[in-house]
Amino acid sequence: MSKHHHRDRSWAPAPEPLPQDAQTIDNHTHVASVIPFARAMSHEAQEKGQPEVPVYDVDQLLAQAQAVGIGGIIDCGCELPHLMTAVQMALDYPGNVHAALAIHPNESVLHGHRGVPGPDGLPLKYKPYHDTSFENALAEVHRLATTYPEQVVAIGETGMDLFRTGEGAKELQREAFRAHIALAKELNLPMQIHDRDSHREVIETLLADGAPERTVFHSYSGDREMGEIAREHGWYLSFSGTVSYKGNDGIRESLRIVGLDHAMVETDAPYLTPMPYRGRTNAPYMIPYTLRAMADTLDLPIADVARGTRNTTRVVYGV
Repeated sequence: MSKHHHRDRSWAPAPEPLPQDAQTIDNHTHVASVIPFARAMSHEAQEKGQPEVPVYDVDQLLAQAQAVGIGGIIDCGCELPHLMTAVQMALDYPGNVHAALAIHPNESVLHGHRGVPGPDGLPLKYKPYHDTSFENALAEVHRLATTYPEQVVAIGETGMDLFRTGEGAKELQREAFRAHIALAKELNLPMQIHDRDSHREVIETLLADGAPERTVFHSYSGDREMGEIAREHGWYLSFSGTVSYKGNDGIRESLRIVGLDHAMVETDAPYLTPMPYRGRTNAPYMIPYTLRAMADTLDLPIADVARGTRNTTRVVYGV
């Protein structure tokens, strides 16, 4: 097989920049993770006889985003060692970077070594920092959020992930989610939700405990019915590259249901790269591709969608 048939691992070309008055914000990304991801991509490319892929640093990744009209990012730290990484990035790039902090649902059950293998079939992998109890890990989220109130603008990503964890740890994940809900309400911060194979459980928990005033489903993956529930409760939906994937009519339908005043845009970089570049490394500069898919769904000009997502992001996070 000749090498041009291999998966393309290079960076996607820069999209056309957004108009000056239509800049927007990537409200959920993991910029620090883009760097090792790109390094792995380059390594794979070279093994396949493809040219190496450049590895950009945080400075370059943020500059590339600004060049196409992405005026800021909310960087998500959701593992204990990465909490301060996100805060530090916000300190280093004031006004351009803000942080969201939480203990990810998949991490929550690893703390204190309480994990149970899930349907994804992956083995449990404990790291030294998992010796810390979940309670102490969450206490660090609380400490950083109160120490750096200018930098930390959200609690997230939290929620449930029943693809990664087995039935035996499901209620532990739910307890961790409930603790984050309480924390977001205590600090009056918006909350970003990760829900994988757990839409029903997450919604039940939000309704039982009372959702934070500003509740965001990050990289929204629900169906039409869930879009209706979100609209009814005033929840916000954040759309990633998955809104551009062929089979995801339910995601697009939900965007039409909640409308632009409850919609935001994100990369979840380095994952979920929008079409037609799925499978390559994602980064904040690729937001306009996702905005294009949203614009097509809503039958609106891309500038209107960019402005709408920016306004919603301001309302939700105050950035």
